[in-house]
Amino acid sequence: MSAAPGRPKQANAASGVFNVLRQFHALTKPRVIQLIVFCALIGMVLAVPGLPSTEHVLHALLACLGIWLVAGAAAAFNCIVEKNIDATMRRTAWRPTASGELGDRQTLLFSAVLCALGSAILYLWVNPLTMWLTFATFIGYAVVYTVILKPLTPQNIVIGGASGAMPPVLGWAAMSGDVGPEALILFLIIFLWTPPHFWALALYRVEDYRKSGLPMLPVTHGNEFTRLMVLLYTLILFAACLMPYIYGMSSWLYLGVAIVLSCGFCLYGFYLWRDYSDLLARKTFRFSLIHLSVLFAALLLDHYLL
Repeated sequence: MSAAPGRPKQANAASGVFNVLRQFHALTKPRVIQLIVFCALIGMVLAVPGLPSTEHVLHALLACLGIWLVAGAAAAFNCIVEKNIDATMRRTAWRPTASGELGDRQTLLFSAVLCALGSAILYLWVNPLTMWLTFATFIGYAVVYTVILKPLTPQNIVIGGASGAMPPVLGWAAMSGDVGPEALILFLIIFLWTPPHFWALALYRVEDYRKSGLPMLPVTHGNEFTRLMVLLYTLILFAACLMPYIYGMSSWLYLGVAIVLSCGFCLYGFYLWRDYSDLLARKTFRFSLIHLSVLFAALLLDHYLL
């Protein structure tokens, strides 16, 4: 009979531990990390001719784990730097650092542990080049973009997009030990995809960005100019998406998917430019995610089927 009162305490303790783990997991921005690791995996797959061996698979899994850990560390560090900004925006006010559920010391320690562990895995079991490139990406995102560029210039997304475009380069380096032209083509696609993707979001979240004080393009240059930039970038991106076929990385399967997706993105950009609405901006943002995911999935299928 005396054990019964202890059960609620044990349940509460377990619930508390689960809640803390959930908060730390949220710091890593899981949805963003999933896309990063997916793009890195595409780079790994394309770097290996034909079907991968068991050794290749194990090597790729270790590389994905290392990249995931370092990317999660960068996301957690970003949450520390931007906690005051996050607290002013509806989209990010729930983050544990912004809401005060996790302190700076806890988050910084968590970020440092993830970064150290991920870097060790990459250096010891993948290769030093991948570790240094991944660490440079961490610095590029967490420091150069978050601390310097984001509050300084409306071109933050354009310049800082270089860090976000690195995953397929990391994946390629992990499997081949170098950075080939194919990896740079994949880098270019993501680099050009990033501005219209984020500016579509910024268009319908403009009041949040205005309150935060960040010089996002819709705040500094207005809605109409930003819409024009979205359209122009989708057109340039269209050309970049054809490069894997032109260079010989892929065949007609990828080409067909790339044309359809790119036409769709350009149409969204055109309609957004001609007749703006928040609903259309949301749809453009969501389509941009579909565009990149399906485009890289088509590269994967093309690599194995043709």
